[in-house]
Amino acid sequence: MDTEALQTLPASELHDRAVRYAVRHGDFGFLWDLLKVIPAAEAASGHGGETANDLSRVSALLSDAMSAGEGELGEALRPVYIDYLVKHPDA
Repeated sequence: MDTEALQTLPASELHDRAVRYAVRHGDFGFLWDLLKVIPAAEAASGHGGETANDLSRVSALLSDAMSAGEGELGEALRPVYIDYLVKHPDA
């Protein structure tokens, strides 16, 4: 799927496709990168208070990664998902 087509999808669909593909293919690099950008995306989406807590709790980051396709956080992470899905068109 090309970038234009991916731009039309909701953030939750982008998240689900990218995370499902990464899990299925053991792409822990993408999942780790996702965990690293979630705090900045939370801050950008107006949830800066959660950032400090997430940085100190890996379990919170893992939980965030699994639900990071919803709401403002999902929208803030759209470019991450689109970039990944363009690189993996079979996702």
